[in-house]
Amino acid sequence: MYTVIEGVEQDIDSWMELVQSVRWTFPGLETEAALKEHRNTVLEFMNQKRAICVKAGNKIIGVLLFSIKYNMICCLAVSNEYRKQGIGSKLLAYALEKLDRTQPITVSTFREEDEKAAAPWALYKKYGFIPDELIEEFGYPNQKFVLYPN
Repeated sequence: MYTVIEGVEQDIDSWMELVQSVRWTFPGLETEAALKEHRNTVLEFMNQKRAICVKAGNKIIGVLLFSIKYNMICCLAVSNEYRKQGIGSKLLAYALEKLDRTQPITVSTFREEDEKAAAPWALYKKYGFIPDELIEEFGYPNQKFVLYPN
Protein backbone atom coordinates (compact mmCIF):
# COMPACT_ATOMS: atom_id res chain seq x y z
CA MET A 1 0.00 0.00 0.00
CA TYR A 2 2.74 2.48 0.96
CA THR A 3 6.02 2.74 -0.90
CA VAL A 4 9.40 3.89 0.37
CA ILE A 5 10.99 6.61 -1.77
CA GLU A 6 14.05 8.81 -1.51
CA GLY A 7 13.34 12.16 0.05
CA VAL A 8 14.14 15.13 -2.16
CA GLU A 9 14.58 18.81 -1.39
CA GLN A 10 11.01 19.57 -2.49
CA ASP A 11 9.83 17.30 0.37
CA ILE A 12 11.58 19.23 3.15
CA ASP A 13 8.55 21.19 4.38
CA SER A 14 6.35 18.08 4.62
CA TRP A 15 9.26 16.17 6.19
CA MET A 16 9.71 18.84 8.84
CA GLU A 17 5.95 18.93 9.55
CA LEU A 18 6.23 15.27 10.54
CA VAL A 19 9.36 15.93 12.61
CA GLN A 20 7.58 18.86 14.32
CA SER A 21 4.63 16.62 15.21
CA VAL A 22 6.82 13.95 16.86
CA ARG A 23 9.68 16.11 18.13
CA TRP A 24 8.74 15.51 21.78
CA THR A 25 9.95 11.93 21.32
CA PHE A 26 13.35 13.01 19.99
CA PRO A 27 15.79 14.48 22.50
CA GLY A 28 17.77 17.27 20.92
CA LEU A 29 14.85 18.78 18.98
CA GLU A 30 13.41 20.91 21.80
CA THR A 31 14.37 24.33 20.44
CA GLU A 32 13.72 26.18 17.20
CA ALA A 33 17.49 26.39 16.65
CA ALA A 34 17.74 22.59 16.99
CA LEU A 35 14.88 22.13 14.51
CA LYS A 36 16.60 24.45 12.04
CA GLU A 37 19.83 22.48 12.43
CA HIS A 38 17.91 19.23 11.93
CA ARG A 39 16.33 20.65 8.76
CA ASN A 40 19.81 21.37 7.39
CA THR A 41 20.92 17.86 8.34
CA VAL A 42 17.93 16.34 6.54
CA LEU A 43 18.72 18.39 3.41
CA GLU A 44 22.31 17.13 3.57
CA PHE A 45 21.09 13.53 3.85
CA MET A 46 18.68 14.11 0.96
CA ASN A 47 21.53 15.34 -1.23
CA GLN A 48 23.48 12.17 -0.34
CA LYS A 49 20.42 9.96 -1.05
CA ARG A 50 20.40 8.81 2.59
CA ALA A 51 16.95 10.20 3.47
CA ILE A 52 13.96 7.98 2.75
CA CYS A 53 10.28 8.50 3.36
CA VAL A 54 6.76 7.19 2.91
CA LYS A 55 3.95 9.43 1.70
CA ALA A 56 0.17 9.38 1.83
CA GLY A 57 -0.64 11.60 -1.13
CA ASN A 58 1.76 14.53 -0.82
CA LYS A 59 2.03 14.23 2.96
CA ILE A 60 5.09 12.53 4.42
CA ILE A 61 3.99 10.02 7.06
CA GLY A 62 7.27 8.22 7.78
CA VAL A 63 10.95 9.18 7.61
CA LEU A 64 14.33 7.55 8.08
CA LEU A 65 17.89 8.87 7.85
CA PHE A 66 20.79 6.46 7.55
CA SER A 67 24.55 6.83 7.41
CA ILE A 68 26.70 4.77 5.06
CA LYS A 69 29.86 6.17 6.67
CA TYR A 70 28.90 4.97 10.16
CA ASN A 71 26.69 2.06 8.99
CA MET A 72 23.83 3.21 11.16
CA ILE A 73 20.19 4.16 11.34
CA CYS A 74 20.21 7.80 12.45
CA CYS A 75 16.55 8.69 12.79
CA LEU A 76 13.26 6.88 12.25
CA ALA A 77 9.83 8.42 12.79
CA VAL A 78 6.27 7.60 11.76
CA SER A 79 3.31 9.96 12.05
CA ASN A 80 1.12 9.12 15.06
CA GLU A 81 -1.99 8.48 12.97
CA TYR A 82 -0.17 6.04 10.65
CA ARG A 83 1.52 3.87 13.26
CA LYS A 84 0.99 0.09 13.41
CA GLN A 85 0.61 -0.12 9.62
CA GLY A 86 4.07 -1.47 8.82
CA ILE A 87 5.55 1.86 7.73
CA GLY A 88 8.48 1.67 10.16
CA SER A 89 9.20 -1.87 8.94
CA LYS A 90 9.19 -0.75 5.31
CA LEU A 91 11.57 2.11 6.05
CA LEU A 92 13.93 -0.06 8.10
CA ALA A 93 13.96 -2.88 5.52
CA TYR A 94 14.80 -0.40 2.75
CA ALA A 95 17.63 1.17 4.76
CA LEU A 96 19.07 -2.24 5.66
CA GLU A 97 19.32 -3.02 1.92
CA LYS A 98 21.49 0.09 1.50
CA LEU A 99 23.78 -0.49 4.48
CA ASP A 100 26.75 -2.86 4.67
CA ARG A 101 25.36 -6.14 6.03
CA THR A 102 28.90 -7.57 6.31
CA GLN A 103 29.54 -5.11 9.17
CA PRO A 104 27.60 -4.36 12.37
CA ILE A 105 24.76 -1.86 11.89
CA THR A 106 23.85 0.31 14.86
CA VAL A 107 20.90 2.37 16.00
CA SER A 108 20.20 4.30 19.17
CA THR A 109 16.79 4.31 20.82
CA PHE A 110 15.12 4.66 24.19
CA ARG A 111 16.13 2.55 27.16
CA GLU A 112 13.85 -0.35 27.97
CA GLU A 113 12.26 1.31 31.01
CA ASP A 114 11.37 4.45 29.00
CA GLU A 115 7.66 4.73 28.20
CA LYS A 116 8.56 5.44 24.55
CA ALA A 117 10.66 2.27 24.16
CA ALA A 118 8.09 -0.43 23.37
CA ALA A 119 7.51 0.23 19.65
CA PRO A 120 11.15 0.84 18.61
CA TRP A 121 12.39 -2.09 20.69
CA ALA A 122 9.85 -4.40 19.04
CA LEU A 123 10.76 -3.15 15.56
CA TYR A 124 14.52 -3.43 15.97
CA LYS A 125 14.31 -6.86 17.62
CA LYS A 126 12.05 -8.05 14.77
CA TYR A 127 14.92 -7.29 12.38
CA GLY A 128 17.54 -9.02 14.52
CA PHE A 129 19.03 -6.05 16.35
CA ILE A 130 20.12 -6.83 19.89
CA PRO A 131 20.54 -4.45 22.83
CA ASP A 132 24.12 -3.31 23.33
CA GLU A 133 25.59 -0.62 25.56
CA LEU A 134 23.69 2.05 27.47
CA ILE A 135 24.57 5.48 26.09
CA GLU A 136 23.50 9.08 26.38
CA GLU A 137 22.60 11.37 23.47
CA PHE A 138 21.61 15.03 23.76
CA GLY A 139 21.70 14.55 27.54
CA TYR A 140 19.09 11.76 27.32
CA PRO A 141 19.63 8.12 28.37
CA ASN A 142 19.52 5.80 25.35
CA GLN A 143 20.14 2.19 24.40
CA LYS A 144 22.40 1.25 21.51
CA PHE A 145 21.21 -1.68 19.38
CA VAL A 146 23.41 -3.66 17.01
CA LEU A 147 22.55 -5.85 14.05
CA TYR A 148 25.50 -8.17 13.53
CA PRO A 149 26.41 -9.63 10.11
CA ASN A 150 24.64 -12.84 9.13
